[in-house]
Amino acid sequence: MGLWSRATPTVAARPSYTHSHHHHHGPPVGQGPQIDATTLVSLVFVLILLGGAYAASVKVLPKSAGKKTRILFVWHLFDALIHFCFEGSFLYNCFFVSYSMPTSFSATSRHHPHIRLTTPPDVYWLGSEDRLYGANYGTGPFSKLWQEYAKADHRWGGIDLTVVSLELLTVFVGTPLALWICVQLRREERKGVLKRWFWMTLLATGELYGGFMTFAPEWLTGSPNLDTSNWMYLWLYLAFFNGLWVVFPLWILWEAYRSMSSAMSQAEMVDLVNYLKKDD
Repeated sequence: MGLWSRATPTVAARPSYTHSHHHHHGPPVGQGPQIDATTLVSLVFVLILLGGAYAASVKVLPKSAGKKTRILFVWHLFDALIHFCFEGSFLYNCFFVSYSMPTSFSATSRHHPHIRLTTPPDVYWLGSEDRLYGANYGTGPFSKLWQEYAKADHRWGGIDLTVVSLELLTVFVGTPLALWICVQLRREERKGVLKRWFWMTLLATGELYGGFMTFAPEWLTGSPNLDTSNWMYLWLYLAFFNGLWVVFPLWILWEAYRSMSSAMSQAEMVDLVNYLKKDD
């Protein structure tokens, strides 16, 4: 099925909407975050992907591979699997899961009390004035997963143009690039070392930029879509899951700098020796 092809998905009955200016509304008094089946299944799935990435490293990496190479391989394969499985499902919801608004509702009105519109005025996702797209309107397991995450960041339940644009790059560029890095890491550690660090630097820089562009618009506008009213939304959904894609890319950039600096120093030493030989 093509990316831009249209499909008629199975959607829920009319969902309950909230207005787009919801800001840091916490749960009702006496209620905290509920770790339901969707949350548990999602966490287990993440662990399965991580375990699979490690098992693949044991199977495909040469026995001479060091600890750093193994960590880099596991991270990039895990990175690719997360992008493809989770964020790929987010894009599927954005393009193929929708809700047809009642004919009595005026699509040009931006102040309806029960409709949450995340696109600018008079801008319609895929040109559809009478449909709303996103995970909020689905009933499948991945729709429910993103509905759960959207409790912490409301943009992921519908269509936020910046988020969707970044995820298109993440899924269709970041995923194959991470897999290509894994292929590079399979080779002997001394072969093509600078090439692999170049690709890792490219991906790490892109992921840091993507994280900044995801949250900077929120920070600059008072975080109208973020709910940090309880520990699970703040520390598990927002801080932990997004923080991984800050810590590891920063570490990779540091390691790349050290490796490239070392290689340049060696090259400079070789050039010096060759220069001195010419004077003999």
